[in-house]
Amino acid sequence: MANLGMVNNTTSLSDDFGILPRIIADDFLREPFRFIWESMLSRYTKFQISVFGSVLVHEIVYFGACLPAFMFQFIPFMQRFKIQRNKPETFEQQWKCFKKLMFSHFCIQFPLICGTFTFTEYFDIPYAWDSMPRWYVLTGQVLGCAVIEDTWHYFLHRALHHRSIYKHIHKIHHNYQAPFGMVAEYAHPAETLILGAGFFIGIMTFCTHIILLWVWVTFRLLETIDVHSGYDIPWINPFHLVPGYAGARYHDFHHQNFTGNYASTFTWWDKLFGTDRQYNEFLAAKGTDDKKGQ
Repeated sequence: MANLGMVNNTTSLSDDFGILPRIIADDFLREPFRFIWESMLSRYTKFQISVFGSVLVHEIVYFGACLPAFMFQFIPFMQRFKIQRNKPETFEQQWKCFKKLMFSHFCIQFPLICGTFTFTEYFDIPYAWDSMPRWYVLTGQVLGCAVIEDTWHYFLHRALHHRSIYKHIHKIHHNYQAPFGMVAEYAHPAETLILGAGFFIGIMTFCTHIILLWVWVTFRLLETIDVHSGYDIPWINPFHLVPGYAGARYHDFHHQNFTGNYASTFTWWDKLFGTDRQYNEFLAAKGTDDKKGQ
């Protein structure tokens, strides 16, 4: 009888632990949204979903992600995490940035987003729930998109810093030496098109469902707003769990120094080509000064 009880307990434990892989494979982050997704498909056309849905996702994520750092400027405790404490944000700077963003979002980016419907139709990208990839597939696709975009961004961003064209295009983005979240997409229209192309290369490479477009744009916006936020709070920032992630301090130095640290997400291209040398020297000097001050 005792042996039978042990067998039953073992079987029970086996069944309990067997549930976990099934949850991860079939239900995790997917089943709870079935009703919402299928309701959306039944109410709206593919054009409305791909165009207006994408605009809605972009605007909500962009300004929602900008909000925390915007609020930080009014919270004295958070100033200890500000990277350039001697250069606080001003209302004039933020208002100027916001106005240019509205022009960029609706006069430059909106026409590009309208092409999403054509893209999904031409390549027969599915919208159906049953065609939606699992969360771990989406994660791999997003990381693939990030690697492609980071590579594109490094080389094209570095090219935009060439003295012959810098003042005509990229200088606008560098109007803010101490960036804040909204500065992420504050740029010349030509720069929006040039660097933004890297975003779409990943989509064209990996897209197997419309959901990837929304997940990838969410990841990319959260990342670029993080590195432009002007604040570094690594112990609550999940992006720092990504190997090789650059972060706010890394890109903030680019805005201070104007050269070096050209990559958007990762650090490996700068390391490979030595364009992080001045940043490393800056960190070494800062470490020496901190020791002297102790």
